[in-house]
Amino acid sequence: MALQCGIVGLPNVGKSTLFNAISSARAEAANFPFCTIEPNVGVVTVPDKRLNILEVLVKPNRVVPTVIEFVDIAGLVKGASKGEGLGNKFLANIREVDAIIHVIRCFEDENIVHVAGGVDPIFDKEVIDTELQLKDLESVEKKIARIEKIAKSGDAKAKKELEVLNQFKKGLQEGKNARALEIEKEDLEAVRDLHLLTIKPVLYVANVDENSIIDGNKFVEQLKENVKEENADVIVLCAAIESQIAELDEPEEKELFLSEYGLDESGLNKLISAAYKLLDLITYFTAGVQEVRAWTIKKGWKAPQAAGVIHTDFERGFIKAEVIKLSDYETYKSEATCRDNGKIAIEGKEYVVQDGDIMHFRFNV
Repeated sequence: MALQCGIVGLPNVGKSTLFNAISSARAEAANFPFCTIEPNVGVVTVPDKRLNILEVLVKPNRVVPTVIEFVDIAGLVKGASKGEGLGNKFLANIREVDAIIHVIRCFEDENIVHVAGGVDPIFDKEVIDTELQLKDLESVEKKIARIEKIAKSGDAKAKKELEVLNQFKKGLQEGKNARALEIEKEDLEAVRDLHLLTIKPVLYVANVDENSIIDGNKFVEQLKENVKEENADVIVLCAAIESQIAELDEPEEKELFLSEYGLDESGLNKLISAAYKLLDLITYFTAGVQEVRAWTIKKGWKAPQAAGVIHTDFERGFIKAEVIKLSDYETYKSEATCRDNGKIAIEGKEYVVQDGDIMHFRFNV
């Protein structure tokens, strides 16, 4: 599943520094791949300690983690919704991604100019929010103009759709993001074809200085308070530190560097894991001597859909799935002993795959 997170932010907030750290990040083991598929798109592995556990137990020829794509979206200026600066390119790029990583400056540095003349995370957030809301409002109003004519003819479906569209219009006019509006799940169908920018899930990244990496600062607290209504997470990291970590080759060097700042994990790892969760993704595993591999699926998928990620034939000819829980695999050390102890469940087409399941599919085509 090639799902993308777009990194956005105003000039001089640390967006490019963070993306460069992602782009140059080395995986924890040599056989964990990284690549850049375009100058502004990086593919990075999702940190998962469960793979390390399976590698020790199975001793496979290779280990293949799951990945996530990050897109460095073109810079934004006020007026982007009207085509100012790189506005049109920015909005086109952000429409294509599945989630937004919004980097916000939460540090003071007189050597780094701020576009507004001073550090103000709420101002930064609202500049981008406003431009996206204006573009969404434009999309909603255009559809309202089309649907109104049908609704006036007495079409019940159009009337309901118009009612929902007007809810979005009202919220956007009030300066709210579409994701923050209380709309029934089934009513979201009315705007699905619009691919609204502010309905995409968002993760806020508070870029702080080295002294604020543990406890945060007043800017971080302001940001957290502001985004409560959106039910969005805030990740605190220091892009400058992350860029230094990315230059280190050995895991031991990275651990030592992190310990000097009192950290047990890099901010980049936290960001990648949080982005994965933001996209409502989970991981299941296949494990054999040839390969231990992590597979990405959407939370709530059933066994045949999960099998289809490996190959469409697996889904088309699905018969059953053999499922082992990781805790059982750890206890009994191998698939064979799990089988001997009745720890392999045979599941059918209605089984909802759980995060961390180790699976083997039976199929026939």
